[in-house]
Amino acid sequence: MDDEGPSPLAWPGGAGCAASFTFDVDGEAAVLAANPATAGSLSVISHQAYGPRVGVRRLLGILERTQTPSTFFVPGFTAELHPGTVRDIVAAGHEIAHHGYDHIRPTTLSVAEQADQLDRGIDTLERLAGSRPVGYRAPMWDLSWQMPDLLAARGFTYESSLMDDDAPYWLQAVADADSASTGRPIIEIPIQWALDDWEQYCYLPDVTELGPIQTPGHAIELWRSELEGMRRFGGCWVLTNHPFLSGRPGRALALESFIADVHAMDGVWVASLSDIARYAATLDLPRRVHHPIGR
Repeated sequence: MDDEGPSPLAWPGGAGCAASFTFDVDGEAAVLAANPATAGSLSVISHQAYGPRVGVRRLLGILERTQTPSTFFVPGFTAELHPGTVRDIVAAGHEIAHHGYDHIRPTTLSVAEQADQLDRGIDTLERLAGSRPVGYRAPMWDLSWQMPDLLAARGFTYESSLMDDDAPYWLQAVADADSASTGRPIIEIPIQWALDDWEQYCYLPDVTELGPIQTPGHAIELWRSELEGMRRFGGCWVLTNHPFLSGRPGRALALESFIADVHAMDGVWVASLSDIARYAATLDLPRRVHHPIGR
């Protein structure tokens, strides 16, 4: 290992890095989980409903025009409210992945409650999408120590919530410092906060007030710089967008132009997360065991 990090993975076609455009279709579930009182605000609920009602349709058009395979993470509750949106995503040929049922952070739940959220989400997505999800992303990216084993026990192939690498690896976690996990490992596809449109665009009074709403140009500049770095050092660049944010007209236009630019770059393999996980599983990936700290 040199001072630039581990050796890059060998991606298909000799590409220097992998890239994936992913979408979290949070819809109404996200604000209801964060603050149940938002159920009383038609304005807040309408802000979130824009994603599955309008944003997803616009983004699907962009993905079709740019011939971009994608992964859509959908909470079960949102899928129940907008079953037609789930079916539209599937009909367009994209992956539907698990994003909790009520979009509740797993770290706030007991193990039994986490299992219930998983199972309800699996049942809903399998019924509406026609296939069982193989990928998972924790609501608010807040993965619990127990979740990797719960996912493995349910046959998931990969999860994408952690931030300790630039490239996929085999993830195997333990529930406590004194026990050994009995579950099989799953592929971890890392993410990072800089590659999320929430920090750039999201403003909802009394729900999330991160600061000035950025222009699409500012967001694209940040995401492009991270991709250029990944091309230099190798690994897997994963962008997370939300249809209620990046599905808005000006942002969608900028995103479409950026996606076209990425396709035109040398040495970038653009794929869905399930395709990345499937390919990564054929490589000699490191295995990482995470142990709880301070217990």
